[in-house]
Amino acid sequence: MRLRWGLLSTARINRALIPAIRGSSRSELTAVASRTPDRAREYAAEWQIPRVFGSYEAMLGDPEIDVVYNSLPNHLHAEWTVRALDAGKHVLCEKPLALSVEEVDRIAEASRRSGKAAAEAFMYRHHPLTHAAKALVTSGRLGAIRSYRGSFTFTLTREGDVRLDPAMGGGSLWDVGCYPLSYANYLAGEAPVEVFAWERHSDRGVDMECFATVRYAGGAVAQFDCGFTRPFRTDMEVVGAAGILRIHRPFKTDDRSRLELTLGDTVEDLPFAPDTLYAGEVADLEAAALDGASPRVSLAESRGTVATIVALHASARAGRPIQI
Repeated sequence: MRLRWGLLSTARINRALIPAIRGSSRSELTAVASRTPDRAREYAAEWQIPRVFGSYEAMLGDPEIDVVYNSLPNHLHAEWTVRALDAGKHVLCEKPLALSVEEVDRIAEASRRSGKAAAEAFMYRHHPLTHAAKALVTSGRLGAIRSYRGSFTFTLTREGDVRLDPAMGGGSLWDVGCYPLSYANYLAGEAPVEVFAWERHSDRGVDMECFATVRYAGGAVAQFDCGFTRPFRTDMEVVGAAGILRIHRPFKTDDRSRLELTLGDTVEDLPFAPDTLYAGEVADLEAAALDGASPRVSLAESRGTVATIVALHASARAGRPIQI
């Protein structure tokens, strides 16, 4: 059986996933839906997509769509993921999965009652670079882990961008801060128990920069920064009692991505297998839909990420640490 995918919106991020869907023997790109028929037809012609829906509801009502890729703006992720699940579709939803813990819980309940899978689209979680980093951390070669550090910044200048709109779930923490946070949580194997954050806001009230510290129950601490006002930076670092692991360009790998291990005076580049970007994300959803496997990014993990981001925003507003 081949999964028939439908794109819920014509968002820019679609172009990253389309080649991965078409490159899989277990999937096919079947349809695209937009709020207007003209836009849907224009997009379908550009990307050679066979079927067109002039509304999101129409696509969800079609029994010949098996999987929905939800790339709508952040504030619509939970609503349309629940609606797609209730319509009998599996869902791959762009990050962040939701903007509140309550929304994640509604998604989880819809997944349970429908028997359909829902997964948050953190592409990096399915790449061999990430798997190699996790294996090194769990191997014990770094010793007891003391801290994690990460960053994701770039300069956002596009007028009218939805990421600058507070009503649409805008802000750097939801958009890019979720990457180093979720990465640290993944390596730590747990969500934080206490957080503190400082933010710099735009005139419209979204965080243009965020500087965050989170503490885990075992005593390790993660620090990361994110923002829309600085040059492009993506990195992660893990500091243990015996060594340091640096992951260069971890969130979207390219020819400059590296896994660097420092033990004493020795610095070693560790190997990792190459892989087509986004292919693992598609394969993970296929395994959930066709084989009954659990998605690599579970809804419980997504709930922890969302709860932490909500707490970080609350900490920045209150000017004090917040316990989760």
